[in-house]
Formats: sequence, structure tokens, C-alpha cells
Amino acid sequence: MGLTKSEIFTDTQNQIATLAKAFAHPARVAILQQIFKTNTCICGDLVDEIGLAQATISQHLRELKNIGLIKGNIEGTSVCYCLDEQNWNNMTSIISNFIEQNNNNSNDCC
Repeated sequence: MGLTKSEIFTDTQNQIATLAKAFAHPARVAILQQIFKTNTCICGDLVDEIGLAQATISQHLRELKNIGLIKGNIEGTSVCYCLDEQNWNNMTSIISNFIEQNNNNSNDCC
């Protein structure tokens, strides 16, 4: 497997690619939707709600936590996850700016 030469890309380009990778699995999208739906921290309810094994849920939570979209607190034997609102807002801004770019050359091509 080849290595990505991330150093030749801007920080924003690397951020967009990292965020897109986080959304590339439907389980992670479902986890984020569940967090939004409950509008509070989720503590161990995801296995029943999403229907995946705890180990699989944990793996996806770790991916979301590693990029900073969620934050977690360990309370005794349970682990609770919440949306990291500041990072979510930053991500929203980065992705929106990227998606809302206008293609001004659309009349000159194909």
C-alpha cells in the first residue's frame, strides 16, 4: 500500500480528506445521527440502537474521537460520548466552504 504524501497538501486539504474519511462509513454516520437525536451524551445505548457489536461500535467511536468530532468521558465502567460542539462547528465551516465553491467555468467545458 502506498503512503499518502500529506505533506504536499495544505492543512485544509488534509482536514477535508480526514473528515471525509470519517463519514465514509455508514456506522459512523449512524452514531453521529444518534448523538444528535438524543441531544445529550450517549452512554452504552448505541449497541441496541445501531445493531452492531460493542467492539465494532467502540472502533467507530474511536475513529470519531480521534478526529475530534466527539469527546468521551469514562465514568466508572461506562463510557459516555458527546458531540464536541466546537470541533463540529469547525468541521461544518471547513466542509461548507469546500462544498459551496462555485465552478465558474461550467460553460466552457463539456
